[in-house]
Amino acid sequence: MESKELNMENNRTTFENKKKLPYKVPIDSAKIHGRVRLSNFAKHLFSSSVLLAVVVLAFLLFQVIRDSIGWLDIDFLTKTLSIFPEKAGIKGAIMGTVWLMLIVIPVTMVLGVSTAIYLEEYAAPGAIKDFININISNLASVPSVIFGLLGLTVFGRMMNLGGSLLAGGLTMSLLVLPIVVVSSQEALKAVPGFLREASYAMGADKWTTISKVVLPVAIPGILTGFILSLSRAIGETAPLVVLGIPTLILKLPNSILDDFTALPIQIYYWTLDTVLTPEYANLAAATIVVLLAILFLMNSVAIVIRNKFQKRF
Repeated sequence: MESKELNMENNRTTFENKKKLPYKVPIDSAKIHGRVRLSNFAKHLFSSSVLLAVVVLAFLLFQVIRDSIGWLDIDFLTKTLSIFPEKAGIKGAIMGTVWLMLIVIPVTMVLGVSTAIYLEEYAAPGAIKDFININISNLASVPSVIFGLLGLTVFGRMMNLGGSLLAGGLTMSLLVLPIVVVSSQEALKAVPGFLREASYAMGADKWTTISKVVLPVAIPGILTGFILSLSRAIGETAPLVVLGIPTLILKLPNSILDDFTALPIQIYYWTLDTVLTPEYANLAAATIVVLLAILFLMNSVAIVIRNKFQKRF
């Protein structure tokens, strides 16, 4: 009993002694104020950058829409190309763009997602896997004209496809494939590991776990990268120019081996011809509006699908 009271007394004495000790945290007011000023400067700098980008975008959209007024109508959408600006239409360019996307979408989706699944779920860690990942990441930053040269060499000349829809679609697929692969890999990495472990614990094999558990959870991230890749593919001009895609083509494509033209090509050549015929600037502006409408429609559909899967999983 005496020992317990002695310990309590010692603890009380130690606590009182600690209270009497001077304990002050050194505060550097100048350093704190400097960090606050730096934070405020960064905030205003980034806000100004975003505001500047929005203002420039709004100005460009306003100018394009203004120049397209009076030229964008039903006849413009349903007529074929003509050397006379008042009779010109973009029906062939619209059909060519739609056909092009019908080739790019399945090729990119199948090859991109399959490559990501192999690298993340099947490939053994090591130098070979790291080498493949580094090269895929580097391909995402290669200029689009290089892919155009590759498509011209492989698809246009070696496979003798010329400037057909198939050659253009495969070239565009190569262009956006690295984006789909990288985004799909990140989406697969983000799937919690306990979901895989629970599936294995239930007796599922590896492919069943990937197809029934991992992929449904990763679909929102995969679709996000896919949306970005389509947005780039539908607006690229350089690879199609290198392939020699014609601008003045009157017939509509009926198969993937037919010649075609696309909306970016039409915008490019009409912009060049503005020097000789000023009315082509209005035609180019109207075509830009149509291209943006198609792009927004495709993105909206993909976003709806992505949100549906997000709610489910």
